[in-house]
Amino acid sequence: MRLPPFAAALAAFAVAGGASVIAARTAVAVVEDVSLTEVRAALAAQGHDWAEVQADGLQVILEGAAPTEAMRFRAMSVAGGIVDASRVIDNMRVVEAELPPPPDFAIEILRNDSGVSLIGLIPAGTDRDALIARLEDAADGLPVTDLLDMADHPVPDHWSAALRYATRALETLPHSKLSVRPGRVRIEAISDSPEAQRALESTLTRLKPDTVRLTMRVSAPRPVITPFTARFVIDGAGARFDACSADTPEAQSAITAAAAEAGAEGDLDCTLGLGVPTGQWGEAVARGIAALAEIGRGSITFSDADVSLVAAQGSDAEAFGRAVGRLENDLPDFFALEAVLPEAPEARPEGAPEFIARLSEEGGVRLSGRLPDPLAGTTVETFARARFGSDVTMATRVTEGLPGNWSMRVLAGLEGLSLLSEGQLTVGPDDVAIEGLTGHKSASADIARLMADKLGQGASFDIDVTYEESLDPIAGLPTPEECLRQIAYVTADTKITFDPGSASITAEARPVVDDIAEIVRRCPELEIEVAGYTDSQGRDEMNLDLSQKRADAVVEALRRSRVPVAGFTPVGYGEADPIADNGTSAGREANRRIEFRLTGAQADSAEQSAGTGEDAQGEAEEATEIDADAPQAMDKPGTGPRARPSEDDE
Repeated sequence: MRLPPFAAALAAFAVAGGASVIAARTAVAVVEDVSLTEVRAALAAQGHDWAEVQADGLQVILEGAAPTEAMRFRAMSVAGGIVDASRVIDNMRVVEAELPPPPDFAIEILRNDSGVSLIGLIPAGTDRDALIARLEDAADGLPVTDLLDMADHPVPDHWSAALRYATRALETLPHSKLSVRPGRVRIEAISDSPEAQRALESTLTRLKPDTVRLTMRVSAPRPVITPFTARFVIDGAGARFDACSADTPEAQSAITAAAAEAGAEGDLDCTLGLGVPTGQWGEAVARGIAALAEIGRGSITFSDADVSLVAAQGSDAEAFGRAVGRLENDLPDFFALEAVLPEAPEARPEGAPEFIARLSEEGGVRLSGRLPDPLAGTTVETFARARFGSDVTMATRVTEGLPGNWSMRVLAGLEGLSLLSEGQLTVGPDDVAIEGLTGHKSASADIARLMADKLGQGASFDIDVTYEESLDPIAGLPTPEECLRQIAYVTADTKITFDPGSASITAEARPVVDDIAEIVRRCPELEIEVAGYTDSQGRDEMNLDLSQKRADAVVEALRRSRVPVAGFTPVGYGEADPIADNGTSAGREANRRIEFRLTGAQADSAEQSAGTGEDAQGEAEEATEIDADAPQAMDKPGTGPRARPSEDDE
């Protein structure tokens, strides 16, 4: 059956449409596959493996995490070079860039007689002008050369604390190098003497805040050691140095290594010094120690070129002979050896001669025992008074038949005893013994050097000296905060008062000034502001002038007491900063006062110790207030009941 013409045409159109759709879909699929393949290949060839490619019809979709914005743009460009750019859909994201690590902020501060130089990198938040001004003050106005760079980065933790500590430390270090990093300060400095070195180390340690880690190396000129001495002992208490000197670090290492091999334990101290008699000193001392260790017990003493080896009584004679023979051959030609093997002592009758000197903790000395003649007694007493002062008690008696060098041994022993804080000297027929406590780390070595020099080769002496830090005149110094608290304590009951309307300290106030002077003597290098205040009665100008004169009078009174007041600054504030109500009689009395407060680096150190934080200001300073007029006691400085109001400020 034939279809009508219209139906035939419609069927033809339907078949053609279906074929077109199929053809279009096939073409799109082919284009998708080709686009995906070519875009992926192009991206991979350009190193964009991170990019993921999807297709949606004729559109090419780019996804993935681009490392940078530039990489994202390059991926888009690569895809747009393969297919039409309008067909490329950007669904990529850019990985958030991590903040770059902070730069290594650091300052090298160099100071010498010509000035101060700054080299390094600081955060932009650092107040550069204030830093330079602080360093100029710390360097007593010397020029400061600024070679610093700045980086725009947040100020790291503890950077400010380290920088402030470095500027404080610079005040006490005329020749130094300071390396400052966040929370860390390294100090390399030169001092004038070993004593100054210890004082600097103590001060720098005391000023350091808790948030700063300190590395310190303060050097001092090598001492001149005369005679150049080393003494090593092996006895029932073990092996030890009584004295040790070396001329080079290599000699020092050789000597301490030999001592350790001989049985010495712990930290072995051997002083580097000048005055060595020969460059072979270290070798000679090391060989001497080895020889003594071979014998077993005794002592060996080097005093310049003289060597004395004294074996303990009862030592094996054969071992003694071998060790001495080997040492004589091994010692450099410059050295002269005297070796002694003591014979067993004969039974000594009771009451064998003995001289004893006892040094008390208070400094008094009692001398007892035997002396050869009245002239020796006079000499010993005079020498003792020269060494120990007037508190010398003589309880000696003259005895005939004493050894010929008895007086020399007594005098040498007394000189050694004078290096102790307390102790005892015992001089017997065969030896000299010194024992006691000292606040000087080198006392044992100094005594050994003295005895070897005065008594000569073959002399037998024993030293048992203990170092106690509490006796050290430097390590035992109170901190500035402790000194200020002591001033507050002595002024709690008695105040500094003045004659009415004047700056003359009253006679009743002299004892408290003397007490303050005694405290300042024990607290050297204090930085203190002596502040004078008045009440609000009278003209401002007159009150300001009166308060200044009174502060000046207090400092002058301390100066007349012969105490160091170079760091004291008198300042008059007049009626400023009242601590009570000027509208009442009691309030005006409280406002008329003298205050002592720490200033400068010591005040900053006190703030750090009190935990006030890195940026705490002067309001947290420790201070002691002293009533300028009222003689009655207070509960604590600056507060409590007062007597009648003074009329001198009204």
